[in-house]
Amino acid sequence: MSYHPVVIYVLVLLGFVVTNLILAHVIGPKKKTAVKQMPYESGMDPVGDARQPFDVKFYLVAILFLVFDVELLFLYPWSVSAYTDQHIIPAELSDTVFGVMLVFMTTLAIAFVYAWRKGVFRWR
Repeated sequence: MSYHPVVIYVLVLLGFVVTNLILAHVIGPKKKTAVKQMPYESGMDPVGDARQPFDVKFYLVAILFLVFDVELLFLYPWSVSAYTDQHIIPAELSDTVFGVMLVFMTTLAIAFVYAWRKGVFRWR
């Protein structure tokens, strides 16, 4: 197998990147003004300090989103493979896998109820 096309492609790619970096440095604007140094926020003038602390609720909701997103990542392939005619899961393991998924979903349901009771989903 010949790697010559890949090597040529990588060299062309690196040459393109280095050329663009050099041209941006040489041709690019040099004068720094207050307007150019101002952060850009969707075409709107920034208001206040960008380093304001976030509320803890934001982090709790973000963590819960990740937990339940990962749950779907595990749940979807299992549900698709469990109910097809192709028998992706061996027959002798289907009951075990079903039990494991029930334990997994029960654990996440308990975590959801716990978060609900602690008031994580209430915005004040």
